Amino acid sequence: MMVSNKIILLVEDNPDDEALAIRALKRHNIGNEIVVAHDGVEALDYLFGTGIYSGRDLNLQPSVILLDLKLPRIDGLEVLRRLREDERTRLLPVVILTTSSEEQDMINSYSLGCNSYVRKPVDFIQFSEAIRQLGMYWLLMNEPPPL
Repeated sequence: MMVSNKIILLVEDNPDDEALAIRALKRHNIGNEIVVAHDGVEALDYLFGTGIYSGRDLNLQPSVILLDLKLPRIDGLEVLRRLREDERTRLLPVVILTTSSEEQDMINSYSLGCNSYVRKPVDFIQFSEAIRQLGMYWLLMNEPPPL
């Protein structure tokens, strides 16, 4: 179900959750390019073309960012804050995909402008279905703002 050249940015530090998300996307024939950032610094480097992504074509931004909150170096809320502060990235769809059930994390995420907040199911079948639905919605159904 590859949708043109739409990129998914998965920001996830847990190797098991990363593997599960990629496996779930592939299992449901979502063949879009998946870029994985393992912490907040790497995610920001990718989005702004700095660090290891210096020189990257910034016209190719992800169609959706799946962002974990509990990240090393720079946490997910700070990544979201910086995305929303910058004109180039403030409209990118961001789905918080986290194990956190803290109400304050949800409030902070929406206050900073996330588009959706999804708790990661523990069970693989439920997790796989959640990823399938996210992919279908954000890559096929959602109409992104013109950039």
